[in-house]
Amino acid sequence: MIYEEFSRIIPTGSHPLDPIDVYKGFFNCSQTSLIHNALLFGEADLCIGGPLLATTGKHTGRSPKDKFTVFEENLKDTIWWENNTPISQENFSLLKEDFLKFLANESVYVKDVFACADNQNHVSIRFINSLTWHSIFVGTLFQLPTEKELEDFDPDLIVINIPEFKADPSRHGCVSETIIATSFQERLILIGGTEYVGENKKGVFSYLNYSLPKQGILSMHCSANHARNDPDDTALFFGLSGTGKTTLSADPNRILIGDDEHGWSEQGIFNIEDGCYAKTIGLNPDDEPDLYETTRSFGSIIENMTMDHDSRELNYTDTSITQNGRCSYTLNKIPYASETRMAGHPKNIFFLTCDVYGILPPIALLTPAQAMYHFLSGFTSKVAGTETGITDPAATFSACFGKPFLPLPPVVYGNLFRAKTKKHKVKCWLVNTGWTGGKFGVGKRISIKHTRALLSAALNSEIDENLVRKDPHFGFNVPLSVNSLSGKLLNPRETWSDKGEYDMMANRLKEKFQNNFKQYEAFIDSEVKDAKL
Repeated sequence: MIYEEFSRIIPTGSHPLDPIDVYKGFFNCSQTSLIHNALLFGEADLCIGGPLLATTGKHTGRSPKDKFTVFEENLKDTIWWENNTPISQENFSLLKEDFLKFLANESVYVKDVFACADNQNHVSIRFINSLTWHSIFVGTLFQLPTEKELEDFDPDLIVINIPEFKADPSRHGCVSETIIATSFQERLILIGGTEYVGENKKGVFSYLNYSLPKQGILSMHCSANHARNDPDDTALFFGLSGTGKTTLSADPNRILIGDDEHGWSEQGIFNIEDGCYAKTIGLNPDDEPDLYETTRSFGSIIENMTMDHDSRELNYTDTSITQNGRCSYTLNKIPYASETRMAGHPKNIFFLTCDVYGILPPIALLTPAQAMYHFLSGFTSKVAGTETGITDPAATFSACFGKPFLPLPPVVYGNLFRAKTKKHKVKCWLVNTGWTGGKFGVGKRISIKHTRALLSAALNSEIDENLVRKDPHFGFNVPLSVNSLSGKLLNPRETWSDKGEYDMMANRLKEKFQNNFKQYEAFIDSEVKDAKL
């Protein structure tokens, strides 16, 4: 066990946060020594193969109602306040003061990491966690600096996460004892009252969604891979958690760049993270062998699953804790992962929409204007467990397929997306990973096998773009046939027993699209307006 006493964990540097006096703590310990501590202190258990198993208490998903952004005068016309609940600078100052008082009496774990694989766009982050396994997590999800890099480490962003801290709504201007508060001016994120480790990850992503676009970099909630022998044959997979980003990008025939968050710069695509955070419900070695193996590997972290305490075998079907069980692991646990976490500009982009209504086809080709329309719309569903209170799949429009993490108005990302896809002549596809033959509860979910076959055909240019039908409701082109897949599967109307009910539901969905898109009409040009449904 590596243990180091220190009196000042935040050195004097460019970061505006005053130095914090701490009597003792663990500073940039190795992942192995942290695993030892997590077991020693009873924070986690050991599963077969060597991964840690931890639970997160009452919070088993993100808490969006407890997320706040500091209202700063210079940002009043910049931040998308309809999507970002403001907290006053006075309340945030009190919150920070109370966090630092709390820290003065605690042992903490400090982990310095880098986000963004592109060296030109490295972001230095200092995490201060009170839980050992949270420190392991951030060392798994982000790039660890070398010893030489640590000598001059000067954080661009500081994240303090103290689950034991309880916010006071009357003092801190929040709504509960849980709080996730970000100050862009102070480059500081404070997280308290929740043990859900994903708040560390998504807090950073939200911050980068503010900072990267200012540099002309499109930050994206997507996975990415490229052809084995051609890093310029890149594909992006947009979608909310649980819609297939991790599963579908993990293709042994291609090189995995990353499973969740990426940047698109003038040089190409780069992974923001260095690890993955995959859902484990229903995971099995036949359908997803490589992901399954990560749950039986030393260094991985299993979250909110159950196991047999004699055999130490995990139960992949037990949802008694949550449907949002997770495994976090470094990308190098995937045998076909990219060594650089970077690639060229994409040739194909797939919007993974988990349609709970069973209306949309399993694949459709979009025009550039339609791609902009669907990127801004972000129609999909929130999968059970990813947010507090979501117990069944719920249809939603999530702007840019990542609304919860967008501090800027969607058109900022939309304009970057459109400019880059136009410049690099990217093909864009809409892929339904949701239901067919009826809505949720009636039909069945489209199989991973079929979706993989469709993606493979698109990536290998095996879809004849001349043999298509124009969807009567949504206007995009749907292939008439794709290799051995039947036309019935490609035409969702034919999978419904009641065709009249399908038409009625399709018209209702079209109306939902139209009503949602009204918020963007003042900001788009005539070409995209003409692509409206």
